[in-house]
Amino acid sequence: MTEPLSTHIPAAEAAAAHAVRLDRLAEVVVRVGLGLKAGQEVVLTAPVEALPLVRRITEHAYRAGASLVTPLYGDDQATLMRFAHAPDDSFDKATGWLFEGMAAAFSGGAARLAIIGDDPALLSGQDPAKVARANRARSKAYVPALKLISGFDINWSIASFATPAWAKAVFPGETEEVAVARLWDAIFAASRVDVADPVAAWTAHNAALHARRALLNGRRYAALRFTGPGTDLTVGLADDHDWGGGSSEAKNGIVCNPNIPTEEVFTTPHKDRVEGYVTSTKPLSYQGTLIDEIRVRFEAGRIVEAKARRGEDVLAKVLETDEGARRLGEVALVPHSSPISASGLLFFNTLFDENAASHIALGQSYSQCIRGGGTMSEAELAARGANRSLIHIDWMIGSGAIDVDGIGADGSAEPIMRRGEWV
Repeated sequence: MTEPLSTHIPAAEAAAAHAVRLDRLAEVVVRVGLGLKAGQEVVLTAPVEALPLVRRITEHAYRAGASLVTPLYGDDQATLMRFAHAPDDSFDKATGWLFEGMAAAFSGGAARLAIIGDDPALLSGQDPAKVARANRARSKAYVPALKLISGFDINWSIASFATPAWAKAVFPGETEEVAVARLWDAIFAASRVDVADPVAAWTAHNAALHARRALLNGRRYAALRFTGPGTDLTVGLADDHDWGGGSSEAKNGIVCNPNIPTEEVFTTPHKDRVEGYVTSTKPLSYQGTLIDEIRVRFEAGRIVEAKARRGEDVLAKVLETDEGARRLGEVALVPHSSPISASGLLFFNTLFDENAASHIALGQSYSQCIRGGGTMSEAELAARGANRSLIHIDWMIGSGAIDVDGIGADGSAEPIMRRGEWV
């Protein structure tokens, strides 16, 4: 493991170097992540600690021609105050008015950007029932905005900021200053901003991901089978499924990278054709709660047994969100040798950990992963196997010990990955 940049050069030089990389990250977020076009508004959410990055992004957005950038900030301490002091009925409420406003902005052509840096264990000590109620209320209120995001109506992206709480979770043995510096080094490397021309680096990376998804689309597998320790899972793929990965064109005609960083190629499972059992290979940080060593069994596409070494009560509440919460909305392939996996770090953050390992997602499907899905009704999507839910939660099932086979319509098997690597 390398030492953070700040341990090798004087503090002033380290600060200057950090500022350069932060500015490059902001440029990548605007030009590559959002693909922002002149005249667009940007609706941006971020933790209060991310103000330095938000300001850099705001400048780059206006330089790119943004008509208006609206940042909305969240605060972990305010969240904890709610759990400590709010009346019981507070946990069945959410800011529906805010999400309706965001949906209106997206319908009017605004781009969506989320900057994340959550404390992975923020709510681990709170009442699981209250956590579940608050999450459900938020999920229901967010539907108008989420529908436009998951339907890829708009260009959107997610990036990250190294908050102290997150950094200490990743590097628990370090001082806060060193932990933050190490996490920033990891974020900058994974986001491809440690090079002279980050935008060119992303162009090359997107080309490689496009080639991989084209290869998979050419195979037209009926299913994927994952096998390894604690796992024997067959994931049937939706009828007319389409593999995605890297940059994609939203319905508004703008090409964007929804995740910064990204290493995955992904598609839509058939909601009724998942069979077998699977064990998670990394912890899942969900809404401030860590869920570890997840073990579930599927029958006819539905989770019929679910256990976890840690956070099992929260997992159970998640699965009760709605009928679709027990079914899959995404399956993704990531090589074990991906740069994020090769870093050797466990990020306790889905944006990073999902790009270190193959994964599945409970809940809502993406219509972009059905051929012609962008113009289909909910009934037409469901007929092809797409799942519908208030949630979309990725968790990791890949590792250097997992094999993946593509299953043809005739039942024949073809190796796709062996010990976590592309064949």
